[in-house]
Amino acid sequence: MAKSKIPQNLPDEGKAHLILIRVLLALMAVEWGLLLYDQSWLSLFLVTMIIGTVFVPILFRKKMEMEIPAEFHFTAVIFIFASFYLGEVQDFYHRLWWWDIALHTTAGLLMGILGFLLVYVLNESKRVELNMTSGFIAFFAFTFALAIGSVWEIFEFGMDQIFGTNMQKTMLSDPSGLTDTMWDIIVNAAGAFIISFAGFLYLKHKRSFFVKDWIRKFIERNPKMFRK
Repeated sequence: MAKSKIPQNLPDEGKAHLILIRVLLALMAVEWGLLLYDQSWLSLFLVTMIIGTVFVPILFRKKMEMEIPAEFHFTAVIFIFASFYLGEVQDFYHRLWWWDIALHTTAGLLMGILGFLLVYVLNESKRVELNMTSGFIAFFAFTFALAIGSVWEIFEFGMDQIFGTNMQKTMLSDPSGLTDTMWDIIVNAAGAFIISFAGFLYLKHKRSFFVKDWIRKFIERNPKMFRK
């Protein structure tokens, strides 16, 4: 049986991304089988979602003719792995008191980056006629992250109500889960603000901003989408 080889023409970050994704897929495949054997249906669903995120770039490439840079994809996969697998399946949310706070802060940062990239790409795209100010782009990124964070809190509430889980981290001192929900929203907003403000400084005053390298790579991989 022929072994799957890594293309030699890939850049170093692309090779590292491919290796790590394959290792993660192998681990999740084993975990999926074990969970199926134990009939742990909720955990099985969460692991299936993690596996699904690995194949998202293929869907974008075929259906939307869009190439997602390795940094985008790997960051998303690792975050979902930390949230669903480590957090829910391996119970890190209860083992480590700071795990939930760290992930929701990180979610704010990531969703802020995604919102910033989304509106920046639309602003520069030749398919959409828009001319947005740097302040509006930053504001959109911030509100986009807050919106996604709110949708996630609704998801947690729904899972708890329908399947009897404890995603809202209810305790004797807070049986409603309201305190956990509010802190999740607050740290999510803090992370979103950091990214949005950094993006604003980059657009307005050309300050250093690591996301600009991600933007450059996205444009390089999808030149047909942008104005010359």
